[in-house]
Amino acid sequence: MANVLITGCSSGFGMLAALEFARRGDNVFATMRNVSKAGPLNEAAAAEGLKVNVVALDVTDDASVRSAVDSVMADAGTVEILVNNAGIELIGAMHLVSDEEALWQLDTNVLGPLRTMRAVVPLMLQQGGGTIVNVSSVAGIAAVPYTGMYAASKHALEAMTEVMVYELGHRGIRMALIEPGQFATEFGGNARHAEAMAMDSDSETRRLKFRESMGALLPSDGPPPDPQTVALAIVDTAHAGAPKLRVPVGADADLVVGAHSSMDFESFEQAMRQVLNWYD
Repeated sequence: MANVLITGCSSGFGMLAALEFARRGDNVFATMRNVSKAGPLNEAAAAEGLKVNVVALDVTDDASVRSAVDSVMADAGTVEILVNNAGIELIGAMHLVSDEEALWQLDTNVLGPLRTMRAVVPLMLQQGGGTIVNVSSVAGIAAVPYTGMYAASKHALEAMTEVMVYELGHRGIRMALIEPGQFATEFGGNARHAEAMAMDSDSETRRLKFRESMGALLPSDGPPPDPQTVALAIVDTAHAGAPKLRVPVGADADLVVGAHSSMDFESFEQAMRQVLNWYD
């Protein structure tokens, strides 16, 4: 049994991972900015007879992060697994993104994990080690048009995680990145549009056409990708003795990551344009 701290558990991958950790007997501290949104998690846990501890944690507030970690330590004494799952998405062509919108994106997706790791790593070092799983995205490998700031935030998270392998791996802290492709969760519904990208603009029209074309990366038959696949990848990776640094999840993630690693950018660009039929 491990003491597990997860961010962003009110829905989506975070909620599913919290339940999966609990199924495996872990002591789960499922955090979210607004604990009034814990109803679905609590109901799902109760239906299975699982215990999940809900803790308030706002990754954009350093005091909130430290308070939550202190609360977990007072209750459990250790944090053996940290899962940075909380994330948001800004939609907009790069040239239309304002400073305020860019900072909004980076505060949660980059500084958020930095704050939690800054609070937890010293504790893990004192206890002799631990595991940190950062939920990235296939966009952390290959940027997706019209979500450039989101991709930038995930590229940053990838870099932060990679460098921490060098800095902390020999000190007993294991690092891993989960890189999901396209999955149906509440995440997309919580996205924010860049204010300068009007709903009736040419840029928005092109974005909607591009979003439709992204379906070409998914299998044409069978059920849609199951978000539970990502939750399983998070939990399996967290419990692995020697986890791989990067774990793509989903057929589209495997395709994009494999192609991106096997060719130069110009070839990759042309391949993606052909697959997506994207020449607009």
